[in-house]
Amino acid sequence: MTQPHLSSALDEETARAELYGLIAELFYAPPRAELLAQLRVAATDAPAAGGFLEEPWRQLVGVSREMDDTQIQKEHDALFGGVGKPEVYVYASHFLTGFLNEKPLAQLRTDLTALGLTRDAATMSETEDHVSYVFEVMRFLVAGDDVSVSNLTQQAKFFATHVQTWLPALCDAVQAHPRARFYAALAELTRAFVSVETQGFDLLT
Repeated sequence: MTQPHLSSALDEETARAELYGLIAELFYAPPRAELLAQLRVAATDAPAAGGFLEEPWRQLVGVSREMDDTQIQKEHDALFGGVGKPEVYVYASHFLTGFLNEKPLAQLRTDLTALGLTRDAATMSETEDHVSYVFEVMRFLVAGDDVSVSNLTQQAKFFATHVQTWLPALCDAVQAHPRARFYAALAELTRAFVSVETQGFDLLT
């Protein structure tokens, strides 16, 4: 007797949190070899056919299989690293104002304080409006244990203010870069995920 696929609200929330976390890690630093190894053996078929994220996920897994670790790590450095100005900025302030460390960052810090969250400078050198920090906050709001903070109301509010406003522009910038291959696929997955999340939050209003 085959085990039927179990679909529940808990499963969905876990998947959302894990995807926020995965995207955050891939954007933050050159991917770990262990993470890339896991990505290369990941299943690419969604439980239900026609899922909106299925094709961009398949593309990302496919590209990870075609490129080796060093190629992917060098691509991250080429796009987001280096000394001085990066090829692609990954900060909300840049996309919302054209400058770094502007009002969007100040607003984000105010909202993080209200949530009881602060950046640990010892573990994260980037400012709070880095895409990875923002996505880690969303992961926390989805998967955290304190339901007074980690709930749909807080998720929707934070998402509308600090994710939906600029992530599509970041995805455009990544995909427009001539050296982007792995990260072009990641940007497409991110764009699709943000679209799905937007639709989900819209249903709450």
